[in-house]
Amino acid sequence: MDTGLLIVLIVAAVVVVALIVLAARKARAQRQNQHRVEAGEHREEARIRGARADREQAEAEERAARARAEMAGAEEQSAKAGHERQAAEERHERAAELDPDVDEEQVGDLPRADERARHGADRGEQR
Repeated sequence: MDTGLLIVLIVAAVVVVALIVLAARKARAQRQNQHRVEAGEHREEARIRGARADREQAEAEERAARARAEMAGAEEQSAKAGHERQAAEERHERAAELDPDVDEEQVGDLPRADERARHGADRGEQR
């Protein structure tokens, strides 16, 4: 082979290798850029989901607080009803003691206020 041809082939091979290297670098840079874009999208999605989770957590805590307040109100109302029931029972007992038409033996036999309420509800259910 001629030396000139050999030099041209070597130079052409070096140019081809250089072009391949440049193309590989460009492809790698494009992949890295695509990964950056994809990572940014993931970060944005994570931020949105985090904000949504925070909002849902706050709503759940608020519902739990309302439920606790409702429970406390129900317990207070139940206690108040118990006091009222006891006061009503004491009034019935005092009325029975004062009533001249009721014998002392009958005072202990009279139904208590809670029993009267229960019996009234029973009669209402039987209708």
